[in-house]
Amino acid sequence: MSFFRSRWVDAPDGVEELDPNQLAPGFRAGGAHCGLKGGGRTDVGLVVCDAEEVSSALLLTRNASAAAPIRVCRERCDAGGIRAAVVNSGNANAETGEQGFADALAMSTVAAKQLGLEQPQVAVAETGTIGVPLPVDAVLVGIAEAAKTLAPDGGSAFSDAILTTDRWPKRCTLRAGGVTLSAQAKGAGMIEPNMATMLCFVQTDAVVEDADVRLHAAVDASFNRITVDGQMSTNDTVLLQASGASGQPLPAGLLEAVLMQLAIEIVRDGEGAVRTGRIEVTEAATQAEAERVARAIANSPLVKTALFGRDPNWGRIAQAAGAALAGEDLNELGAENIDAEELGAEVEEAEIGLRLGRGEHSAHVWFSDLGYEYVKLNAEYTT
Repeated sequence: MSFFRSRWVDAPDGVEELDPNQLAPGFRAGGAHCGLKGGGRTDVGLVVCDAEEVSSALLLTRNASAAAPIRVCRERCDAGGIRAAVVNSGNANAETGEQGFADALAMSTVAAKQLGLEQPQVAVAETGTIGVPLPVDAVLVGIAEAAKTLAPDGGSAFSDAILTTDRWPKRCTLRAGGVTLSAQAKGAGMIEPNMATMLCFVQTDAVVEDADVRLHAAVDASFNRITVDGQMSTNDTVLLQASGASGQPLPAGLLEAVLMQLAIEIVRDGEGAVRTGRIEVTEAATQAEAERVARAIANSPLVKTALFGRDPNWGRIAQAAGAALAGEDLNELGAENIDAEELGAEVEEAEIGLRLGRGEHSAHVWFSDLGYEYVKLNAEYTT
């Protein structure tokens, strides 16, 4: 199956899909099991760029209760010169106080030593249950084991190391315009990012000028346009690393298309989800208004359950839009302003449109449905 499988994503011209286990040239990755996840599953991962010079960009959650690894990245890492990343899944190391910060810093420091790097060159990311102390000694042993597995075809092991409630890995390796780009992402719940996603790592041998600007723009068009449950994570992280070894620029639209497809994969994998929707709000008075209405509809439990049940109940869309504009003078919305035909159609990806008739601004959001499995999974998450 093609990586670019969503109706909403156009593959850039000339893209060749490669084995997703094989990273972009000059990168290695690996993983190991340290006991954070049961069943012997990989839960510690490393990815490293072998080039001495790297152009990188790092985007992190804006959640005020940011986890320890986020604080370490903000305070101790060189965001523009990240050579490697160390990650664990199964424990978010969030709401763990100064001990959590020390543990996350230890992960970065030990990984740097294993890789022959300096600590500021190593980003750290964690994901899993919030409020549980990290068994740091086991994790540090796992980092040493993961370092032994580093290989150019370590994409699968690294991708597995970042999964939590995900039903499938989200990864790709693509070649276009003389450059190669590989990426790995995870996310299924606690998804409504702002300047990041759950976890996403991108590696390329392209020359990337203004990496921070490029990544911001690509994330704004992808990960910042999705929601599963309206909840911003404490651990959201996106890392772009570019070695420049190919001597070629990153093809226009490639990074954007990859992140957009990965973002939609996260929505498709929304905990218990079976359908994905795209709500587009047009003719809003301001951009902020369009955003507010689109997110209100995408996060409405009534709209999400209608999507799940294929119930073309467009009145729920009108209600959510009106609630988002409470106190404003909004003309009555009717079927002529709401295109919800696909809400009840036999399609996995439903396109829904709403015209407000108030101006010229628009916004869209991708969202998942809400079914029985979401409640079951989250009601029993730690028990």
